[in-house]
Parts: sequence; structure tokens; C-alpha cells
Amino acid sequence: QILRAQKDLGEKISNVVIMGIGEPFDNYDNIIKFLKNINDESGMNMGYRHITLSTCGLADRIRDFADEEIPINLAISLHAPTDEVRKGLMPVAKAYSLEKLMSACDYYFEKTHRRITFEYALVKGQNASFGEAKRLAELLRGKNCHVNLIPVNPVTERNHIRTNEKETRDFQMALES
Repeated sequence: QILRAQKDLGEKISNVVIMGIGEPFDNYDNIIKFLKNINDESGMNMGYRHITLSTCGLADRIRDFADEEIPINLAISLHAPTDEVRKGLMPVAKAYSLEKLMSACDYYFEKTHRRITFEYALVKGQNASFGEAKRLAELLRGKNCHVNLIPVNPVTERNHIRTNEKETRDFQMALES
């Protein structure tokens, strides 16, 4: 796909984000093979620091990946500061509690010394309150991380409503404070 995109665009692709439909770590062996190939001098010779992998939070695989010591950027779809809220937004939370996930993230950081990005889709009325911002700050306190706040696109079937600009800024300010 990258080679085809380069050909179609007529320019070199310099950054890759692995995310989208499907969980990358569900295809673990091929993801590792891909990362090694894209980084290899005889491949695309792309630096690992130009690659981001986004996962829903498969704690066991995060630990396995840490042991690979491949210094890419890791992003975790977090979306909630508590197990209760996260289970309502993400079915994977039923298998991996926040305690297990945060422990795996700590292990990843200890092994790689790479900052983790936590993706947080703001859903009005579900995870975007002042209280949730404070709980998220407490959950991530002391961690070397970045939080990417994403106002969710409306999803009628799931009753997901986008936060407005003020609500998004208020959440950000509460989180930062």
C-alpha cells in the first residue's frame, strides 16, 4: 500500500500510522515482519520513529511488543478513565482492565523509554465531563505520555454525540490543570 501510494502521489511517504479497521496486534507476527521490513535498508529504510501503531489496548501483546524493543510510537485507544465507562465504549475493556492495561504501558515504557500517546475520543454525555477529565489526569499522573483528545464523529447507531468546541476546551483545561 505504501509503495502504491508513493507511486500514485509521486512523492516519498515519510510517516506511517498503523490503525483503522481491525486490531494490529491481532495480526502480531505480520506486524512485526512489516515493521522490520519497512525499517530495513533493503526495504524502505524508514526510521522506526516515523511509525506509529495504534492499538485498542491488548495488554498481553503490548508486553510482547515491548520485548521486541522496536522503538516506534505506540498509541493506545483509551477513551475512558474508568473500567465501567471504558467497557461501555470499547468491548476490549471486558478482557483487559485499566489496571492490566496501565501495567502493560508501564512495562512498555520501562523497556523502550518511548512516550505513549493515549487517544481519547470525547463522547458527549459519556466520557467528556469535568469529573472524567480529573479521573483521566489521576490515571495518567506520573506517566511519560501524551493525550490526543478527539471530538468523536457522531455515530447515530451508538448514540455518540460530538462535544462542541467549548466542551472540548473545558475538558482539555481540566485535564491540564
